[in-house]
Amino acid sequence: MKGKHINQRQSIVLLVFFVMALLSCKEGKKKVDQDQTITKQEYLPEKNEVGIMVLEKGIFQKEIVSNGKLIALQKNQLKFDVSENIDKLLVKNGDYVREGQTLAVLKDFTYRQSYDKAKINLKKAELEFHDKLVGRGYETFNKDSIPSEEYEMLSIRSGYKDALHDLKNTEFNLKSTKLISPFSGKIANIKYKEHEQINAGADVMTLINDTVFEVEFYLIESEIFQIQLGGEVEVEPFASGKLVKGTITAINPQVEKDGTILVKGKINNRGALMDGMNVKVYIKKDISNQLVVPKSAVVLRQNQEVLFTVKSGRTYWTYVQTIHENSHEYSVIPHPDKSSASLKEGDSIIVSGNLNLAHDVEVLIKSTNR
Repeated sequence: MKGKHINQRQSIVLLVFFVMALLSCKEGKKKVDQDQTITKQEYLPEKNEVGIMVLEKGIFQKEIVSNGKLIALQKNQLKFDVSENIDKLLVKNGDYVREGQTLAVLKDFTYRQSYDKAKINLKKAELEFHDKLVGRGYETFNKDSIPSEEYEMLSIRSGYKDALHDLKNTEFNLKSTKLISPFSGKIANIKYKEHEQINAGADVMTLINDTVFEVEFYLIESEIFQIQLGGEVEVEPFASGKLVKGTITAINPQVEKDGTILVKGKINNRGALMDGMNVKVYIKKDISNQLVVPKSAVVLRQNQEVLFTVKSGRTYWTYVQTIHENSHEYSVIPHPDKSSASLKEGDSIIVSGNLNLAHDVEVLIKSTNR
């Protein structure tokens, strides 16, 4: 009886092991099938996605590119004509001021005293001058009624002429204690603070009219004949990257030692330009009847420039030669030394997704650009 129970337990254990082994085999087979499916999906061939454009003849904008610098047409170093301590500084760097506005004031006590004294001395001299005229028999003090030689002599002897001269000098000095804006513009480079001593003729601040700038740049001899006075010029500040248009105003009639020629242009400021700013300079010239493509369309194959065309969803490369170039585009023709080169209006040109393309492969067109 005891042996019978042992046999039943062994049978149950064997049955459990058999079921577990069967389930394990099924899971293993399922995993293998999944791995095979993933492997198959990973190696499915993929089509390259490309962007295209339809080739047409049009105007190509040829560019002459140079580096330049902006210079304000109106820029003054403002100075006091007299020496004293600054009483009030009425502006700060970056302030916009108008013509005739007071920018800074010196302490004027000494100059005002001198002016008041000069007015008193002039009154005394006038009285002395009139006494001398009366002594000469003149009843009028009108200059036009007195002989010029006698008038001149008596005005000097009486001290009237010296007193008049002194009054004008002291009046000028008193007015010079105020720094007045000679034109409208922006304040820069303030060098002093309130209560500091300033000597006559020392630079106090800079006034810049930033509404109009002059751009100075250099071109090589071969480029100078492609431009003309009054022609359009564009500048692009390195800082902002925004193009601003202007006109060519001067071409210096002399070649520098390095073979360059100085050219100047006039640029209206829209608010983003600053004196001394470094800029890129572009001079453009329209050339008609050109096959124009974006630079992204031209790639190198076997060290040759090629374009990819698309026909019936497949790629075909053709050798080209770039004739003109600007910042964004090429003007191209079929390569004259390649008999197989073919390019004409109406061709579908690949402009993106072409870096790793090969000849005669199937592609998927994702967009059409012009």
